[in-house]
Amino acid sequence: MSVFEKLAPFIQNYIYYQGWESLKEIQVAACDVIFNSDSNLLIATPTASGKTEAAFLPIITELYNKPPDSVGLLYIAPLKALINDQFIRIEELLQEAHIPVTKWHADASQSKKQKLLKDSIGGVLQITPESLEAMLMTRKQNIVTLFSDLRFIVIDEVHNFLGQDRGIQLSCIMERIQTLTGNIPRRVGLSATIGNLSVAEDWLCAGTNKKCITPKVGAERRRARIMLDHFYTLPEAQGTNKEIEKTEKTKKIEESWLAYYESIYNLVKGKKSIVFANSRKEVERNIVNLKELAEKKRERDVFFVHHGSISASNREYAEEQMKNADLPIVTGATVTLELGIDLGDLDRIVQTGCPHSVSGLAQRLGRSGRRSGISEMSFVFNEEIPTENNDWYKNINWQLVKCIALIELYRENWLEPTNIEKYPFSMLFHQTMSFLFSNGEASPGFLAQTILNLSVFHHISQEDYKELLRFMLENGHIERTATGGLLIGHRGEQLTNHYSFFAVFETPIEYSVRDKSHKIGTLSDPMPPDTTFVLAGKTWTVTELDMAHKVIYVKSAKGKPPTVWHGSGFDFEHTKVLQKMKSIIASNTTYPYLTNSAKMRLEEIRTIIRQMGILDTKFFSLAPNTYGFFPWLGTKGQNALCFALTAILAESSIENDRWPMIIAKNVTHKKLLNALELLSTKTITINDLAIPEELPIMGKFGEYIPQNLLRKQFIDKYIDITEIQHFSKQLPI
Repeated sequence: MSVFEKLAPFIQNYIYYQGWESLKEIQVAACDVIFNSDSNLLIATPTASGKTEAAFLPIITELYNKPPDSVGLLYIAPLKALINDQFIRIEELLQEAHIPVTKWHADASQSKKQKLLKDSIGGVLQITPESLEAMLMTRKQNIVTLFSDLRFIVIDEVHNFLGQDRGIQLSCIMERIQTLTGNIPRRVGLSATIGNLSVAEDWLCAGTNKKCITPKVGAERRRARIMLDHFYTLPEAQGTNKEIEKTEKTKKIEESWLAYYESIYNLVKGKKSIVFANSRKEVERNIVNLKELAEKKRERDVFFVHHGSISASNREYAEEQMKNADLPIVTGATVTLELGIDLGDLDRIVQTGCPHSVSGLAQRLGRSGRRSGISEMSFVFNEEIPTENNDWYKNINWQLVKCIALIELYRENWLEPTNIEKYPFSMLFHQTMSFLFSNGEASPGFLAQTILNLSVFHHISQEDYKELLRFMLENGHIERTATGGLLIGHRGEQLTNHYSFFAVFETPIEYSVRDKSHKIGTLSDPMPPDTTFVLAGKTWTVTELDMAHKVIYVKSAKGKPPTVWHGSGFDFEHTKVLQKMKSIIASNTTYPYLTNSAKMRLEEIRTIIRQMGILDTKFFSLAPNTYGFFPWLGTKGQNALCFALTAILAESSIENDRWPMIIAKNVTHKKLLNALELLSTKTITINDLAIPEELPIMGKFGEYIPQNLLRKQFIDKYIDITEIQHFSKQLPI
């Protein structure tokens, strides 16, 4: 019997009426795994390769042929928007199979949730990890009924969980549900951007005692059309529109920025597009300027904003317009539109500045070209005109060089490998509290056996766990009963009795921004009356600040005031990216996707580097007893190198904040040379590193972890000693 013949009759009819000439190779392969094995399945193929159908056509068939006695399929996604969107394409099939679908998140129907709890026979449950955590903690009595005969767990955008606290949380939740039900469902992961398949397979299989099959199919990613442009702009004048006097200088400033925004406007004009930026601040600035240009040109305003501080209703409206409107809608976005929400056929992606990673570039590029078969992405850079007064290294646009490196690595089919933490103590704290909240009193031995048996914690020793539990006792997060058991303490109750505990990512205090009854979005800072700011691509003036209820009331205003958002976050760099940057600077290669201005800027950078001779020397002088050098190492390697040099040059200052350069101060030429030569001959251990006593808090619950364990976690996550040897071997002789 062929794969097609094994599919349910109504699915065969669906395929016929959809006009499919045949199933795609990945769909055939996925059906083979689902129908003919008990293995987990990882579908890792490019965007628009048919992953959704590959997973769900055979699963729907299995649930139709043998209906389960509980929820049959648990679909887990990183975003509520994906949950709202994902089943639209196959809703008809689910109705035909009489398989009900229930969405379970904060905005979902309460009546449908109650119906599921009352009658959990069959069906699909769509949920986020946070809602699943809440269910496990507050509805433990329903877990067995809901999932006793669960057959499949489908995890969408699985790469979004790998190496992240949310992934650790999700892995723990799935294993804890298995323990409660005695049932081990098969897991299916979907992703278009996984850099290390074996890591993803191991994560997917953790705690299941099943192997994972990743079909190797010839699914090719789309052809890509890429362009990178560069603009010089003048520093923006500070102050409000009313305060800034129109002088010749301000006119020149406006002209320099106008050319930049005009280029973005022309790129998206008549194209259904996303304009990505790495920060909310830049997204808002981009869209408010594009809106102003549209108004000046007397052209239609087709611009929307989509990021985490925009209200759910406004985000959903933007998604709906992108998907269904006949107009060439343009939406400015951060990572919120990077994942696979169906927005219809997008013509072009624009990125202002450099993406964080090759994986991010691939995700964003893959959003376009479904109809044409050619993905289009334009990168647009702006920077202040370099001045002779600046130190030479401040006149190098490293982000431009990094972007070219990311593009070249993408063309080489390379993606960043996933780093899996060995010592996620913040998550160990979280899961300990979650378990005690759900189960009540537990003996220390039973607690340790239960929690440390979770796959993600298998590197953590009992001694380390004892140290954490003692610290939790001292701080009142847990307390000991008269019989020696452990349960939630007073401070622990305060922490767990709040919905924010369910999420393991940071949830800062937010102020709701409202225009009368309409919620526009949120801000992290209170804005006093008469303050003017930009949100959702529009200008607002504060009419009232209600601190007690954390509400900022506003009315529509004019002008382009400064944006109010904070920085864009931290990039975790891989050494492969830095090495590619070095090779780009060292070569004379011309890249066809660079515009003339971008080519000129790259040549300016190459000229500066060659004139300074930094590729041919171990280090170079910046000032008396101050030297710089470029190790061309990723984050973990550069940290290790800095801590090693700090240990050797105890009286000197090693600064690591002028990426990708390291600066050594208060050191002689001879001492620095001796230190670098020592590193090239000595086998370095952790004990040879001068790691700071005060370490950054890692994870949302890192503040509740003792310093000794934080140090262990920091070393594992942010230091790689082997990279020092890699650096030493590449030092010029």
